[in-house]
Amino acid sequence: METIPNKNPQNNKTLLAQHIIDGKDFADSTTFESKNPSNIEDVVAVAPVAQKNTVNQALQAANKTKKAWAQTPAPIRAQIIATLGDLVKKHKDELAAFMTREMGKTFKESQGEVQEVIDTCDFFQSEGRRLYGQTVPSEMRNKELFTYRRPYGVVAVITPSNFPIAVASWKLIPAILCGNTVVWKSPPEAPGIAYLFAKLWQQAGLPSGVLNLIHGDGSVGATLLQGVEDGSIQKVTFTGSTRVGKIIGEICGRNLQTPSLELGGKNPLVVMDDANLDLALEGAIWASFGTAGQRCTSAGNIILHKNIKNEFTTRFLERAKQIKIGNPNEDRSVLYGPMIDEHYLTHFMEHFDHAKKGGANLLYGKGRITKDNCPENFSGNPEAGYFVWPTIWDRVTIDQWIAQNEVFGPAISLIEVSSIEEAIDVANGTPYGLSSAIYTNNRMHAYQFKSNIQSGMCSINNSTTGAEAHLPFGGFKNSGNGTRESGIWVVDAFTQWQAVNDELSGKLQLAQMDTEFVDTQPQSFSLKELI
Repeated sequence: METIPNKNPQNNKTLLAQHIIDGKDFADSTTFESKNPSNIEDVVAVAPVAQKNTVNQALQAANKTKKAWAQTPAPIRAQIIATLGDLVKKHKDELAAFMTREMGKTFKESQGEVQEVIDTCDFFQSEGRRLYGQTVPSEMRNKELFTYRRPYGVVAVITPSNFPIAVASWKLIPAILCGNTVVWKSPPEAPGIAYLFAKLWQQAGLPSGVLNLIHGDGSVGATLLQGVEDGSIQKVTFTGSTRVGKIIGEICGRNLQTPSLELGGKNPLVVMDDANLDLALEGAIWASFGTAGQRCTSAGNIILHKNIKNEFTTRFLERAKQIKIGNPNEDRSVLYGPMIDEHYLTHFMEHFDHAKKGGANLLYGKGRITKDNCPENFSGNPEAGYFVWPTIWDRVTIDQWIAQNEVFGPAISLIEVSSIEEAIDVANGTPYGLSSAIYTNNRMHAYQFKSNIQSGMCSINNSTTGAEAHLPFGGFKNSGNGTRESGIWVVDAFTQWQAVNDELSGKLQLAQMDTEFVDTQPQSFSLKELI
C-alpha cells in the first residue's frame, strides 16, 4: 500500500487507495480526494474514479472467476473468512483510527464497527459448514428428491459511508461464503478504509477475481448497474437512500432480478408514562444524536405520553445542551463528531426551512457550528470541519414534513400522544418501517407495541440503534424490499434454491399420474353397534 507526500496537519499520511481488479491494484487517471470531515485540510486518501472500461474489467474478472469459486467447497471458503476475522482483529485499533479520520465517527464507535466485522466473520466461518439443503420424501418408490443452495454468480455491492466496512461486511462475507464473486463500489466519502479492508481480504488468501473493488460517485454506481441489463450481474445488494433504492429496484425488476435493498428510516421512539425516564433519556439521547444522527436506525420521532411530555422535554433539553461535540481524532470524549461530508451538511441545513414551514417549533439548535456560533463545551476548531448543533423540534404532529422525512443528521421531533394505541398509530404514520423502540414498564404496552408496530426491528427499553451479527437487519415499507442482512437470514439473499429429482427405478415415473396410492377398502359400520 502506498502513501503520497502531502501538507496535511500533524504529518498525517495520505493513502493512495486504488481499484483492485483480478487481484491487482489499478488506477484511472481521474482521481478524487477523501478528506477528514473534522479537518478538511487533512487529505486522508486519494482514489481513482472508475471509468466505464474499468467497471467492465472488474465485471469480467468476477465473471471469469465465478465458476471456480462456486466449485470451491464451502468449508474451504469459510476458512478464508476465519483468517480475515483474525486479521481484522489484529488491526482493530489501526482500522478504527483510520475510519475516525476518514468519515468522522468517534473512535469508540469506529472500534465497535470493526468489532462488527469481526463478529460477522466469526458467525459465517461456521456457516460454511451449514449451507444446508433438504432431503425431501417422494410420492413414488425408488426416487429421491433433494434441495441445494446455489450461488447467483456475480454480485454488485454498493455500500454507504456511515458504516463503510460494517455494512460492507454484512454483504461481502455472506456473498463470498455462499460462492458468489463480487464487484464492490466503495462509498465516495470513504474509499480509503474500503481499500484497506479489501487488502486484508487478499492477505487472508482470497483468490484473485473473487472480490473486485472500484471507486467513484453515484455515476460509477450507475455504470456498474448496466451489468444487470447486459447479464454480467446476477444480484445487486445496496444500502442507501430510498430514492436510489427504487431506481435500483426498477432496473433489477425489468430484468427479473430481486435486489437486496436496505434503505432509509424515520424511526419512532415511544416513551410511555410508566417508563423509567432515566433509562429513556439515555436511549433517546444516543438514538437521536449518536454518530451525529447519521445512522439509518437513528431516532427520527420521539413520541411522548402527555403525562410525562413536559418533564421528559425539560430533561431532554438539558441533556442536549450538555452534549460534547468536536473533533474525535483529538478528543475521544465527544459524543459525536462532524457530518460525514459537505453534501450531508448541506442536506441537514436545508431541513430547517422545511420544518418551520410545516409548523414545527425549534426548541434547540443553531445549525452549523462556527467560532461565533459554538456550544460552550465544543472540542477542537469548529470551523475546520462540518460540525452542527443538536437540533430539537417541538409541537410536532405526525403529518408535518419534519415528522415524515429522514433528515440524516442530529435532529429529532417531539410528538405528544394520549395512549398506547395513539402512540402506535403515530409510530406507524410514516412511509418508513426500519427500526423502532418503546420505553415502558407495562408488559401489555410492550406486547401491544411489538405486535402492531410496522418495523423490521423493534426494541423494548432500548435504543432504536444497534445491530448484532446474528440478528436479521432490515425494514418494512419504504425502508427496504423485504430482504434481510446478518444472521442465517442473509443466506437467502445470496443463494437460490435448486430442486433435484433423482430417478432410481430405471423407468419414467410421472408425478401425480404414476403414484402408487394405497387402495384402501373402508369398512362401513355404525359406532352405535360397538357401544
